[in-house]
Amino acid sequence: MSIDRRGLLIILSSPSGAGKSTLAKRLRTWDPELSFSVSATTRNPRVGEIDGKDYHFTEEADFKSMVSSGEMLEHAHVFGNFYGSPKGPVQKTIDRGRDVLFDIDWQGAQQITNSALGPHTLSIFLLPPSITELRRRLENRGQDDPETIARRMEKSWDEISHWGGYDFVLVNDDLDRTEEQLKTIISATRLRRSQQPHLTDHVRALQTQFEDTP
Repeated sequence: MSIDRRGLLIILSSPSGAGKSTLAKRLRTWDPELSFSVSATTRNPRVGEIDGKDYHFTEEADFKSMVSSGEMLEHAHVFGNFYGSPKGPVQKTIDRGRDVLFDIDWQGAQQITNSALGPHTLSIFLLPPSITELRRRLENRGQDDPETIARRMEKSWDEISHWGGYDFVLVNDDLDRTEEQLKTIISATRLRRSQQPHLTDHVRALQTQFEDTP
């Protein structure tokens, strides 16, 4: 079966509280065909989280086995737990011409970019407008206790320091504007030559037509 284009691996990264999860949800509303990479994790489910939808909740021994057998596209150890992206579902999705969206940190982004699927990766980093605003967002979302918020704030600069390794960097000071910028970036990257496998055959056909023209 021929496809019009090859799928993208779209990576969104940011320090906690900079808006990547909200923007990821908005992108999936914009394009329902956009597939979200469901990560595997060894942490316990939070209230309301569903196994297989929010995360694949996995025992640590099983997670490490998947890593050693090459079944993880990327993985990282964050706040005492392991997180990773199973490789098989991602490969199948992009081979069908559908994009896969990743909400991951810089470590995972680097691993994917350096993998065999790197040429089909689009990486975007979201910066907060200020550190004060970043803390305010973390406190207002009400998901973490003060100790966890403090740890996330300590880690935020380490995340921000890797902004230079991304294809695009946006300051998320306005959700609506950032959403529109993301749509523009994704739409343009879908037309990148590496994402259009049919172009080679089309150019060959043009060459044949040219040679056959009197």
